[in-house]
Amino acid sequence: MKKLINDPAHVTDESVEGFGLAHADLVAVHTDPTFISRAGGAVQGKVGLVSGGGSGHEPLHGGFVGAGMLDAAVPGAMFTSPTPDAIAPATVAANGGAGVLHIVKNYTGDVLNFETAAELADADGIEVRTVVVNDDVAVEDSLYTAGRRGVAGTLCVEKIAGAAAERGDDLAAVTAVAEKVIANVRSMGVALSACTVPHAGVPSFDLTDEEIEIGIGIHGEPGRRRVPMAPADEITSMLTTPVLDDLKLASGEKVLLLVNGMGGTPLSELYVVYRAARAIIEARGGVVERSLVGNYVTSLEMQGASVTVLRLDPELTELWDAPVTTPALRW
Repeated sequence: MKKLINDPAHVTDESVEGFGLAHADLVAVHTDPTFISRAGGAVQGKVGLVSGGGSGHEPLHGGFVGAGMLDAAVPGAMFTSPTPDAIAPATVAANGGAGVLHIVKNYTGDVLNFETAAELADADGIEVRTVVVNDDVAVEDSLYTAGRRGVAGTLCVEKIAGAAAERGDDLAAVTAVAEKVIANVRSMGVALSACTVPHAGVPSFDLTDEEIEIGIGIHGEPGRRRVPMAPADEITSMLTTPVLDDLKLASGEKVLLLVNGMGGTPLSELYVVYRAARAIIEARGGVVERSLVGNYVTSLEMQGASVTVLRLDPELTELWDAPVTTPALRW
């Protein structure tokens, strides 16, 4: 294992410390317990947004803390859910008096720990609502979830719900917007190689040079099937077609197309995937109104990519276009 780390036990803490130093104009890092909040604290009168999960998926979630997206993010250890004792103070830090929305990826540990933290916040008089992101069409169940996993579609939920909160929507309205995105976003990923979690020291699964895993999860969970390596257009079809089928995309509908890298794939290859995915969507009569390409929801150094499609309407498009200023996403 070759990694730019010191002690595997301290990777998350040292990474978060460096992140805070690099982006001190946008975020504040808190320790014991560890969480990240907006610099300057909660915005009074605005619904607060909190998300989090195991580290190793950067820039998710800490990279999306800032104006127009999250008010706080809670990083757990590598590929490990954050605990309620960190989520609870992050919720307090995000509370501007209008309540807090928890955006939770559908992994059992995340769901249970955010639920406990919401109960603690309620005891402190903070109203908390929760949405669970489950955009991965690859599997219905896994060792980590009851139902579909939450993957790159989480970015869409955080951006659009964040814009709704920024424009002044109340907690019920922000929750409804988040649920609308969840109902209309689907994703699927592929792994060309495994990643190595620092404290494990060995790859999380085995793939030969001639194999790829279709439908992989962001922690290296098994996908739909293992198949021989193929040209990029064929692989992209294996991802995009199930997404569009599940979304039941109709001709003439407008979409956002997100091609996300898993951490070890060059941007040049992600654009090859985008090119093929867009052609597949347009062949079905879909209209790609908005696009995003890059490494946003990663799996350490895994080689691979995911395709996310979000069905748009005028409201979702307006909220996607709204200004955002975070370390990892800004326009």
